Amino acid sequence: MSKITVIGAGSVGAAIANDLTIQGIASEIVLIDINTQKARGEALDIYQGAHFGTPTIVRAGDYEDAADSDVVIITSGLPRKPGQTRLELAQSNVNIIKQIAPQVVPHAPKALYIIVSNPVDVLTYVFHKISGLPENQIIGSGTILDTSRLQAQLAKQFRVSPKNVHAHVFGEHGDSSFVPWSLANISNNHVDYYATHSPDMDCIDWTCDQAARDKAEEYVRTSGAQVIKDKGATFFAVAMSVCHICKCIFSGAGTALTVSTMMHGEYGIDDVCLSVLTIVDRNGVRGKILSKLTEEEEAKLRNSADKLKSVLQQITLD
Repeated sequence: MSKITVIGAGSVGAAIANDLTIQGIASEIVLIDINTQKARGEALDIYQGAHFGTPTIVRAGDYEDAADSDVVIITSGLPRKPGQTRLELAQSNVNIIKQIAPQVVPHAPKALYIIVSNPVDVLTYVFHKISGLPENQIIGSGTILDTSRLQAQLAKQFRVSPKNVHAHVFGEHGDSSFVPWSLANISNNHVDYYATHSPDMDCIDWTCDQAARDKAEEYVRTSGAQVIKDKGATFFAVAMSVCHICKCIFSGAGTALTVSTMMHGEYGIDDVCLSVLTIVDRNGVRGKILSKLTEEEEAKLRNSADKLKSVLQQITLD
């Protein structure tokens, strides 16, 4: 039996609650939103389809209804507009997080908290500072979706299942993110080696040079903005990525995910939240995997940290 509370019943929060129900990840789901009517409507709509999946209680509630939650997912915040960067959202959504934390944490002090609202790295850091919770209980969704976008794109180019692609996006969930290509492999072979030794090598769209890598990274950085331009918002893939985090938590086994967590000197980075490979299990954040990066990759990670710190210096926490 597991209970998940989703704070924010907008497109992302509702999609997460719906996917949690379809996949049978939780036995009880509570939707909380400042717009109580919207939360009731979304909960009722989802619950009325529960007959066709795993039995799940889906209901709207208030903060006290988060009591005994195993996981609390925070999606509340203003959405990113076309042409707007995630970091431009910072102060407005920081203010929203500052309102939510003191209302929910006293009711669910033992829950694991997944921060999804953008800019996620900034808000994860803020939640650390104001919640008073142990660090292992706080997980930002970070670059898990960026990593999924990268793996989906490479899978298409290399004509394999995304599950055979082991490549990740590190750093900020935003413009300063990057791919540590030294760690990227397809079916246990480095991407460049696989491209010239696979049975499909004559059909693979990969040139084994920096141009191919830059093109892949550009796709990752811009595809979210393209979705927003085309349909107004991103929520389906976000929801699936958050549900994957929940499944990894409940599985009990440690899973390596590119989620946003507090840095304590790793790669020379301290006092900022960003994404590197991190082991997540039933107790939340178990620890980080200190991958062997090249000097250039470490410099890119520190650059991403500096970009985030510059935003943190401009926001107001009091």
